[in-house]
Amino acid sequence: MAEKKILTRSGYEKLENELTDLTVNQRKEIAQKIKEAREQGDLSENAEYDAAKEEQRHIEARIAELEMILKNVEIVEEEELSFDRVNIGCLVTVQEKKSKKNMVFHMVGSTEANSMTGKISNESPIGGALMGHKKGETVVVQAPVGEITYKILKIEKA
Repeated sequence: MAEKKILTRSGYEKLENELTDLTVNQRKEIAQKIKEAREQGDLSENAEYDAAKEEQRHIEARIAELEMILKNVEIVEEEELSFDRVNIGCLVTVQEKKSKKNMVFHMVGSTEANSMTGKISNESPIGGALMGHKKGETVVVQAPVGEITYKILKIEKA
């Protein structure tokens, strides 16, 4: 059996919408592209046909991936969360001890993680270290650059 993926409600809805778009819209578009490329004749030297078939493979692979994720998902309902401890679905404001720099992390499951937008996974080094801790606590993270110490300043609804 596949591993359960943890998603916030908004993350689940985003993946559901992507799956709907892929199955309803993009499948039709790629089928039309393949049909038009076939009509051009010799498929052995038809770059449009090859490109369309490659795009179709990517779409079908993503559909299969999304279906697997959505079939094995555990949804974290943000409304039901308690914000006394760091958990998936909350925003955590921390201060890095050395630089005194404040950072805000949105705690999510690994499927939704995107460090560029501040969404960190509960499975990442920082996310894993923060999980379950309370406001005011200090957390030490083992990072490739060495130990990083954070103080949890605030835990709130995302």
